[in-house]
Amino acid sequence: MSKTQDKATQQFESLFIAPARAYGSLTLEYYEKLLSAQMEAFRSYSDLSLAQARAWIDVKDSDSLKQVLETQQKAAKELGERLQGDTKKVVDLSQEFLQKGQQLAEQNVKAASAATK
Repeated sequence: MSKTQDKATQQFESLFIAPARAYGSLTLEYYEKLLSAQMEAFRSYSDLSLAQARAWIDVKDSDSLKQVLETQQKAAKELGERLQGDTKKVVDLSQEFLQKGQQLAEQNVKAASAATK
């Protein structure tokens, strides 16, 4: 290859390929974290629901009914807190992704302007 072709290839790599690869990596990392958070939440909600269903099966008298109702109130409170925490986790992940994406875009603009000089 000639020097001109080498330079053109390097510029193409630095202006298009490298930024696309970096953004793809960032996106993959974000979705991996998001999917993990969703799976963890689903597991927690499922476990809580199954525990409540099992408790209802064990109701045999008024005392056990009272106990299940109290447990259900605690479970509802726990679920609300868990939903709040999970929502915050997703918002934080999204904000982190946005910030890193903006930084990546700024770096790419600087690299592109430096490459064209």
